[in-house]
Amino acid sequence: MSKHFRIPGRLPVRLQELGVRVSALLRSAGLPPGLLDQPRILVTTEELFALWREIGLASTNPAIGLELGTEAKSEYFSPIALAALSTGDFGEAMRQMARYKQLSCPEEIIHETDDAEWSIQFRWLLADGVEPEVLTDLCFAWVLCIARHGTGMQISPVRLEFVRQPGHAKIFERHFGCPVVFGAARNAIIFRASDAELPFVTRNAELLAMLAPQFDEELKQHTGQETFPERVRVAIQRKLAGQRPKMQEIARELHISSRTLQRRLQDAGYSFQKVMEEARHQLARHYLNNSQLELNETAYLLGYEDANSFVRAFRAWEGMPPAHWRGGQRERASSAMFGAKVGSCAGESAG
Repeated sequence: MSKHFRIPGRLPVRLQELGVRVSALLRSAGLPPGLLDQPRILVTTEELFALWREIGLASTNPAIGLELGTEAKSEYFSPIALAALSTGDFGEAMRQMARYKQLSCPEEIIHETDDAEWSIQFRWLLADGVEPEVLTDLCFAWVLCIARHGTGMQISPVRLEFVRQPGHAKIFERHFGCPVVFGAARNAIIFRASDAELPFVTRNAELLAMLAPQFDEELKQHTGQETFPERVRVAIQRKLAGQRPKMQEIARELHISSRTLQRRLQDAGYSFQKVMEEARHQLARHYLNNSQLELNETAYLLGYEDANSFVRAFRAWEGMPPAHWRGGQRERASSAMFGAKVGSCAGESAG
């Protein structure tokens, strides 16, 4: 898993087009002044969140995330997006994107499908803070952009679910063409299950045949840069959904024997239980920061038998109960946003 995100080189131009002063933005976010001038822009999760949080504060346009996540011209699509558009249908495109996300960032695209609905969520694996709302907006707009470009149809989701409190509902309803649920347990964009099978008019087998091998080769090189415990931890997190995966399951996932998995972890100074706890700890912080899940729901998703077991584990990790930790994180996020707004107002007054 890469520990950095790539920022599109076109972002500074788009920000300027939308009336955001890039130099002031970077200064307010506490980021290097020349960050967006580099040919290859890499940032940590903390820096990414700071950037997008500040974009939301610097702009008076509540739809800025939607606009930045929507691209009208295919020539501005990234190579990975072009590869997705070259696939056969919407579902295949999103699976392709989820796989290749591993090339560029510590982020996962989570798919959940039942008989009627297909939900898509974004999970930030190394996040310590709350996901910026404008970043959620951008991700959902990007999914819709891929769907509409690929199908050639004005497809709309069934609904959007936001953890945040109500605000600007009409803007989201107009952009996505669907109802919006605020105060939900998660951030998710939900389509009909049948939408995954919608064929892409942009399908281009020749282009995909050119792009896919390059991405596969890069993915192989990238995978080789990961430590073995990191690979095991990511595999565990993929399986942690209401059950605690056994070592044999993870070994099968990695195409090795249980004995080899155990030996390689020991060589790196780890045990399977230690990696399991790290995987749970990381996901626990994500769920508490970026959802309204009850503690018993979070405990279930992390494979604990009951909420009390989860509370005991979390107290051992963080030195406090999960409810207190969640409250402290949100207080800090609110204070940071308030401070940024005050500083922005002061700067405008001084100017």
